[in-house]
Amino acid sequence: MMSSLFSSFDPTTIFNSQLNWMVIMITLVLIPLNYWIILSPLHTLWNTLQLLIHQELKKLLAYKYMGSTLMMVTLFMIILLNNLMGLFPYVFTSTSHATLPMIMSFPLWLSFMLFGWLKTTNKKFTHLVPEGTPSYLMPFTVLVETLSNIIRPGAITLRLMTNMTAGHFLITLLGNNFPTLDKLFLPVMVLMQSMLIMFETMVSYIQAYVFTILIGLYFEE
Repeated sequence: MMSSLFSSFDPTTIFNSQLNWMVIMITLVLIPLNYWIILSPLHTLWNTLQLLIHQELKKLLAYKYMGSTLMMVTLFMIILLNNLMGLFPYVFTSTSHATLPMIMSFPLWLSFMLFGWLKTTNKKFTHLVPEGTPSYLMPFTVLVETLSNIIRPGAITLRLMTNMTAGHFLITLLGNNFPTLDKLFLPVMVLMQSMLIMFETMVSYIQAYVFTILIGLYFEE
């Protein structure tokens, strides 16, 4: 029973290959804009989301770093599409594994750290010791701040992974009860399942937004 609940998070197919990871590539063909003569509602929603994320990132990033919003918006769309793809039946949820979030978060975090230390070295040193810290606490403060910076990519990876795994686990657990359910309770179960899927859809948007904003905050610092 428990193995079947977690089978949806298994990247290995019945042929012992890793083809489930190919779902990441499927998202590239979901929005064939070149085939639309008139803008579709999906295209309108897509542009609206991009504009909203761009406006939020403009508040975080300095004016001279405005070009970085394109990278952040792209990151948001990649995570969002992979989150939503996992809601479809028999589709592997790539963001429920640490691999994909870590691949996206660690290189960005590392590049931001290198850029910051090389370009604004003094500012980086001042961040290690908050203003007003007593001299006897400075070594401990530097250690804590350094550790907090190091664990950042792992922290946002764990946040995204656990939230996506928990929601999909509940959907799977609820769906496995359908075959043994009495017909009297079937409408209630369908309603609960529908509400849970709607909730997971909102969580997919929120987690993609939080992941992107946190990356933007790391860059701004």
